[in-house]
Amino acid sequence: MPDFEHKNLATPDETRTPPHAKLEIVNLAGGVVARATYAPGWRWSNDIKPIAGTDWCEVDHAGYIVSGRIHIKMAGGEELECGAGEIVTLTGQHDAWVIGNEPCVMIDWGAVANFGKA
Repeated sequence: MPDFEHKNLATPDETRTPPHAKLEIVNLAGGVVARATYAPGWRWSNDIKPIAGTDWCEVDHAGYIVSGRIHIKMAGGEELECGAGEIVTLTGQHDAWVIGNEPCVMIDWGAVANFGKA
């Protein structure tokens, strides 16, 4: 692993555009970091489920909400809503959707290497 790495999300290594979302990805030796922008109306079960082919999102997330709000429902029934300035970690199966008319922007350094990838 290199002594240091320096990348900028303004010039990502990869950009993915699943429905109602934009994922700007930088690859680092220590893992992947993504800036995910979810448009109003985005919902995992509507927009990513057909790509993932699973009933629930199974990606573990660790992220910081830059702006907007997102509602998360775990397969076990627990629910939470997160907004700007908050940090969230998710493991296990879940659904999520944008709340309101503002995009939800999240910096995610979880296991997002294949998230939203066909």
